[in-house]
Amino acid sequence: MIMMSVAGLVALVLCLLLGVAYIDFMKKKAYSQYLREEVAQMHAYKEKTPTTGGVFIITSIILASLIALFMAQSVTTSALIVLMTLIFYTFTGFEDDIKKIKAHQNLGLSARAKLLLQIAVAMLPAFYLIFQGKTEVSFLNFDINLGYFYPIFVVFMMVGASNAVNLTDGLDGLASTSSIIAFFACALICYFNNHIDLAIISTATSCACLGFLYYNKKPAKIFMGDTGSLALGGLLATIAIMGKFELWLIPIAIVFICETLSVMIQVTSFKLTGKRVFKMSPIHHHFELCGWSENKIVAVFSLVTLIACTISTLIYFFYEV
Repeated sequence: MIMMSVAGLVALVLCLLLGVAYIDFMKKKAYSQYLREEVAQMHAYKEKTPTTGGVFIITSIILASLIALFMAQSVTTSALIVLMTLIFYTFTGFEDDIKKIKAHQNLGLSARAKLLLQIAVAMLPAFYLIFQGKTEVSFLNFDINLGYFYPIFVVFMMVGASNAVNLTDGLDGLASTSSIIAFFACALICYFNNHIDLAIISTATSCACLGFLYYNKKPAKIFMGDTGSLALGGLLATIAIMGKFELWLIPIAIVFICETLSVMIQVTSFKLTGKRVFKMSPIHHHFELCGWSENKIVAVFSLVTLIACTISTLIYFFYEV
């Protein structure tokens, strides 16, 4: 628990300090966010806000995690795979952001290219666990060994989580706040499960997101961009996979999942019937068009995440530990 606190404190301080220099650099270079055409009118004031803030979030996570892991003598293969996965997803997101900046529009990597990169990275933890013989999935009294189908399950989880956080990152502080709570829940579950290495990384991530929230709360001084959102989503799934609490990610990531489902429902409904279920998707934009303020949406969504994570953590402690 002490090393978890060290990781969290170092990540928080690093993120706050790095943020100052990084935001100043991005403003001087005029590397700013380009908005989706559908939301450009609602969020016109955000057009020149710097992006790729994920760079200093991820840097803080990696440095803080390594410092605490070395101090705790917990530099395990699992921890290194988690951090490597985080780095690869960060590069994927950064490449996407850079293409948007260079093109001066909200069009980065093609959907196919992004998907292929996400799948390729997901193979790292998938095959590691297959070689370790840890292909079972459990939830309370439910237990099934997926065997050689496990990589498909892992890819689905990681690609889904990565894109889910990316979709949620549409309002000031929304993805940051939800990530703070979700990763803290993961830290507790990993600690209960004796995965101290993963608990350290989860705590560092939660606190780095807290530091980033200082710059990302409304009005945001910087956005995390795909650099941060794709990486954080991939990391969230990887920790659940390596910590063997895969299905517990459903309640922990409930807001991220709902955001994704809203997009899927909207697209499916429009293709089949020509009608839209929501005024706009992801669902946070629907609430915006219903008259909710950004702060209210962030507060309500964060509260839902907090309740779901608290209940999940308590149930896990009493039934799984």
